[in-house]
Formats: sequence, C-alpha cells, structure tokens
Amino acid sequence: MRQIAALPYRTEGPAIDASVRVLLVTSRETKRWVIPKGNLDKGVAPHAGAALEAEEEAGVLGLVCPTSLGSYRYRKRRRNGASLMLDVEVFPLAVSQELDSWKEQSQRERRWFSLSEAAAAVEEPDLRELIRSFGPSEMKAAIRRTDLLSTVAEKSKVNRMFGWFQRLLPKTGNFFEMFEAHAVTVTAGADALARLLQDGNRDHIQEVIEREHDADDIIREVLRTVRETFLTPFDRGAIISLIGSMDDAIDEMQAAVQAIDLYEVTQFEQEMKDMAAIIVDASRITAEAMPLLRDLASNGGRLHELTERLVRMESHADEIHAAGLKRAFKELGPQDALRFSVQREIYKHLERIVDAFEDVANEIDGIVVDHA
Repeated sequence: MRQIAALPYRTEGPAIDASVRVLLVTSRETKRWVIPKGNLDKGVAPHAGAALEAEEEAGVLGLVCPTSLGSYRYRKRRRNGASLMLDVEVFPLAVSQELDSWKEQSQRERRWFSLSEAAAAVEEPDLRELIRSFGPSEMKAAIRRTDLLSTVAEKSKVNRMFGWFQRLLPKTGNFFEMFEAHAVTVTAGADALARLLQDGNRDHIQEVIEREHDADDIIREVLRTVRETFLTPFDRGAIISLIGSMDDAIDEMQAAVQAIDLYEVTQFEQEMKDMAAIIVDASRITAEAMPLLRDLASNGGRLHELTERLVRMESHADEIHAAGLKRAFKELGPQDALRFSVQREIYKHLERIVDAFEDVANEIDGIVVDHA
C-alpha cells in the first residue's frame, strides 16, 4: 500500500548555517511522533495530497515541493488485526502560516523539533534517515575556517623560505564566504518569488529586485577577487562558472517578477506555484551545498546527493512546465491569445530559474570530480 506525507519545515533566520526545524504531530491512537500523512485520494497530485494532510493534521500552510524527498516504510496494524506494510512518499513543505485552529486540532499535538531531535523522536528507521538527510549535513565541520597555505605547508614540511615567499603572495581570497553570501540572496529571492505567487502582494516584487542587486554586488566582488588572487581553492574557470550559474537563477527571478509587474498578473496557475515550490527547495539545497565546498574530500558524498536531487527536481519541473503550458493553451488558446502569451512568458522564466539550479549542480559535480 502507498501513502503520501508532508515534511513541514522552516529555517531559523537567513544565515547560511541557520538551523532547520521540522514540525511533527502525534498519531491519534498511539500518540507517538509522526509526520502528517495519509492515503492519496484519486485524482489528486501526490504533493497536493501531502499539503492537504499537513493542513488537516498539523494546521500549517505553505508551498510543497512536487519532487519528493524520498520514501520510508512502516507497518500499520489495522483494527481487524491485520498488520500491513505501507510505503510513504515524503514531500518537503516550506511553512508560511500556522493556523490557530484546524481539522484535527483536538486529536493531535504539534511541535517544532530540530532535525536531530525529530530524527530521535520518530520510530521508523527510514524516516529517521530522511529527516537527517534533509538539513545541512555536518555543517559546522564543513564551515570550519582553515588556512589553505599553512595547512599545505604543515603537511608537506616545506622550508621557511616558502613561508616567507607565501607572505608576499596575494591572499587566497574569501571565495567560500562569497559563495555562501550569494546563496543567501538566492534563497531570499526564491522565498519572495514564492510568496508573490501565493498571495499576489506587490511588495515581494521589490524584494526580489533588491536581492538581485545584492547578488550583483557579490558577483562583482568574486570577479575582482579572481583577478587579484594568486592561489584559488579550485580552478578560476570553475569559480566563475559556479557563481555565474547561481547568478543566472536570481537574474531569472528578477525577470519573472518584472514580467508579472509589467503585465499586472494577479492570479497564478497551480503549475506556476508548483514550480515556485521546486525553486524554493532548490535554493535551500544550493545554500546547503556551498559550505560543503570547503572540504571536498569529506563532503563529496553529500554534495553528490544534493546535486542528484537538483537534477531530479529540474526534470520534474520540465514536466510541470509542459503540463501548465498545455493546459493554458487548451483553456485560452485562440480565445485569449494575449493572456496565453503572458502565461507562457512567466512559465519560461520559471523554467529558466530551475535550469540555472541544474547548472549549479553540474558545476558542483565538476568541482568534486576534479578536486575531491
């Protein structure tokens, strides 16, 4: 048997190493901690069903990513005595609102947990691993600042002359800090874009534009530092390509909101919201990946997991994009060609955002292959 579930989450602040918290609820009968889950109704998309379970069981609303995080198994005992194995597909849900009252409020308790606390609270081993894999893996170890040249000198026992020469060379640059800062702006831009598609508030347009300007400042600093730095953590071309791919994502976010503003769009199709949910999750994954680049040897495996998920999300977004365009053509087509053209342009920008995140994944994979 198959079920669907939501993993409601929120990030504690905008910092690159901000902790992630997830919301668990108690089961109705045993009162053990679980995630909102249930059977999938016929004709309902899996991620939409997961969002409905989160609203009914946990009283939370938000954008749910159509690409699942993975699945887990558990054995459910029926009232007739049968014990059946169920497969549960889990979809991340970025919580934007907690309701004061909801359908199963009197039957369940809800509570926010850190990732480690949530993993310890649930009973299912596979679910425990999914929760652990969701957040920044070994983040503190990965962002530990080290001096590259002094580490090399210590390991290779180079002589003092090299140490004297080293002090004359330009510094290795703060590329990792700039990668992480850019990822923060991309994540903030994605969140603002998603909120715009949810509630239509025009303030979100200005926020995306401001975030794009912040990202431009960062990429200019990266390019300047590349020119002035003698030793870089990895190939200069890889540095420029990686930050360029990230910048492409937020550039397209700006293009999307400017099109929305130009054409005064106030209503957004479900497929657009689904693509925005993928963009939010893709930006979160990108933000997790950036600090891991500090120690490629230790973090290569985790980076591969993250980039593989980005590629899967891009493929899923292509399917949603095609379905949205097809529906728009059928509903509008010759009857309202202007409105169809507007929707097609918005879809185009949303698709390009996700494509840029796939480019980020490819750049990271290339760096890992060359340097891990």
